[in-house]
Parts: sequence; C-alpha cells; structure tokens
Amino acid sequence: MADLFSTPDVPSTSPRPLADRLRPRALSDVIGQAQVLGPEAPLGAMLASGTLSSLVLWGPPGVGKTTIARLLADETDLHFVQISAIFTGVPDLRKVFDAAKIRRANGKGTLLFVDEIHRFNKAQQDGFLPHMEDGTILLVGATTENPSFELNAALLSRAQVLVLERLGAGDLELLARRAESELGRALPLDIDARAAVLAMADGDGRALLNLIEQVATWKTDRPVDTATLTARLTRRAAQYDKSGDGHYNLVSALHKSVRGSDPDAALYWLARMLEGGEDPRYLARRILRMAIEDIGLADPEAQQICLTAWQSYERLGSPEGELALGQAVTYLALAPKSNAGYAAYKAARALAKATGSAPPPKHILNAPTALMKQQGYGAGYSYDHDAEDGFSGQNYFPDTMARADLYQPVERGFERDLKKRLAWFATQRAKRGG
Repeated sequence: MADLFSTPDVPSTSPRPLADRLRPRALSDVIGQAQVLGPEAPLGAMLASGTLSSLVLWGPPGVGKTTIARLLADETDLHFVQISAIFTGVPDLRKVFDAAKIRRANGKGTLLFVDEIHRFNKAQQDGFLPHMEDGTILLVGATTENPSFELNAALLSRAQVLVLERLGAGDLELLARRAESELGRALPLDIDARAAVLAMADGDGRALLNLIEQVATWKTDRPVDTATLTARLTRRAAQYDKSGDGHYNLVSALHKSVRGSDPDAALYWLARMLEGGEDPRYLARRILRMAIEDIGLADPEAQQICLTAWQSYERLGSPEGELALGQAVTYLALAPKSNAGYAAYKAARALAKATGSAPPPKHILNAPTALMKQQGYGAGYSYDHDAEDGFSGQNYFPDTMARADLYQPVERGFERDLKKRLAWFATQRAKRGG
C-alpha cells in the first residue's frame, strides 16, 4: 500500500513544472539563505557536527522552506514525511506517529515536515511534544506567521527557529539563469523587461519560475520590452496579510517613519498598506493615534489635522480621500515630536494604581451641606481667579502623598512655551508655600 503522506511516483513521461525540474538536489544548490545554510550558520554547524534538532522555518512564500526540509532528510538519512496543517486532522496525525514508531523500531528515523504549522491549534501542537521528546520524529515546521504569536511556548522550547529571507535581486537573477539553462534558451526579454520580471516575483522564487515558464512560451522575433511584458503579464500582488505579520510589520514601519520625521518613508509605507488592500479607516485611526502619542502638545494642531483628514476620507471615499490621509502623514512626519503627554498619562495611571483610594485634600472638596462644612470640606480653599496672576499655588494632591511631577515637556514646538509656564508655576508655588 502506498504511504498516504508521501508524494506519489510520477511517470517520467509526465510534464513537470519548471519549479520541480529545478528543485535543488543538495543543500549547497539552494539559492540564498546563507544566514541559515552557511558553514558558520545554524544548519551548517548542525550538519557539520552530525546533529540536527527540531526546527521551525519562518519566512515568506517561495524562499525554499519545503526544499530545505526535504534536503535535510537526505543529508541525515531520515525518512521524509510531509503533511499540511490545513488538510491534516487528529486521526491523520495518529497514523503519522504510528508509522514513525514502526520505522524507529526498525532503525529508521523520521523527519516530519509540517507545512503551515501555525494552522494547528494548541491541543494539536501539544500532540507533537511526546513524539519529539522520545525521538520518534524530528519535527521541521514551516510558517509564514510569527512563531512567537502562533506557536505554543512548549513547542518553541523544543525547536530552534530559523528565519528565511525573501530572495534578493541577485538570488532571483541566479535562479533565472538556472531556468534558462534548463530550458536551453534565453528569455525573449530586453534588459528592462528582464528586470521587471524579477521585480514582479517580489522575492518569491516559485513565483519567478512560474513567470519565466509563461514568458518562455512566447514566440517573438525580437526581445519583448517592458510595456509589452506588463500588458501580457499581471503583476503579482505584494505580500500583505491584513490580519497577520505583514499587517503589523507595515504598521510599525509607518509609525516609526513618522516618529523619525521621514515623510518620504512614511508615505511609502502608507502606500504599501493601501496597495495591499488595507482599510483606509483603520489607517486614519492609526494616524490619529500617532498625533496623540508622538507629537502631542508639541503641535496641538496635529490632532485636528488628522481628524479633518479622517472626515475628508469619509466624505470623499477612495481614491481621493486617501490623499487627505497622505497629507496628514506628511504633516505628522514634519511636526515637532514629543511623547511627554503620553509619558505623563502612563505615569499618572501607574501612580493612581499605586496610591489606591487616597482622598483629595479637604480644601478642594465642595461643601453643599452643613455637616460637610463641619467636617472641613472647602475650608481654606483659595479661589485662583482672586489670587495674584490668577495662580494660588495650593496643593491639589492627596495629603498623604508627596507632589508628583508627571508632565515633563520637551524643548520642541509649542511644548517649549509650556515648559516655561511650568517653570513659572513651580517658582510661584515655592514662593507661596503651595
């Protein structure tokens, strides 16, 4: 009986996709990923020492996760079994583990490659642990999502996470040359069109080979230019998952570009998210948050500009309304920066939590009844409008705690003026014994 979880034999006469024909036969043939496969890199060191631990390969599509796992099995003489978390249930996993136990009893180890391992739930992930610990399987999981968020801590503690990177321009060019050698002819593209094909792949080797396979079938008496290429091929959509790592990584890039006062980079990341299909309303909310968190009172206009941009989008819709978001991002990037208000708020929350239910001082409590007046409510309160310069300098913190200096404005933008005011108030408070 054929192994349910092994790739069936394909007749040699069947047509094979270019990606399959170019699949590396040794780890040294893998393009890119030197940070993992090099002699001093994790896998290189493991193989040199003759040991291999369970692994989680984290990286975008088309960078060689499956190929590396298969070649690791060859290098270590382990039986290779591949499953996908999308199509595998608990009964299937039991069959895999039972078969691996039989193999182990006969002196053969098993490398179990689990594609999309993050799709398994917590209980299913826990099911791997005893078989990893007793040596029944050597697990190699592949994921496009951040393992820190998607995989159990128990599983991660038993596996080493290796990060695979999207292929660079040089890697893609090398892959294209291998494809041309396999096809026995050069691609019918001029220099610019060839560069455009590599860009369309967006770091995905499998996508590049699929594009090359299409281009190689074109019959033409002269090299195809970029205009003809783009008319015949649809540009591959940029990798962007609105609920996964791509979403959070690009949000982080946008926010930090604004904080770093780089309007060009901020506009680029905003455009990347919009091109990826992000909801502009989500972006409007995030942009408003940036104004509050990173600019604050250094430029009080920033928050209003963001609100106006949000309203403009709601009235105009796409694509015109997105221009308003772009203008808001540009303004924020160029605005003076301060997180003093944000820091003061967080410090106030921490202080409030630490001091519990300490009551306000009685002199700032209202006394609408005779009993409350007898208890000293409102006694000794100084009405600031009657005081010199409109400032009494009284204490407004609980009597049981020392005064706290929470708000520390910076020497930037409007907060420069606020800092002067704070200093003046502090001086007057000291004079008046507040």
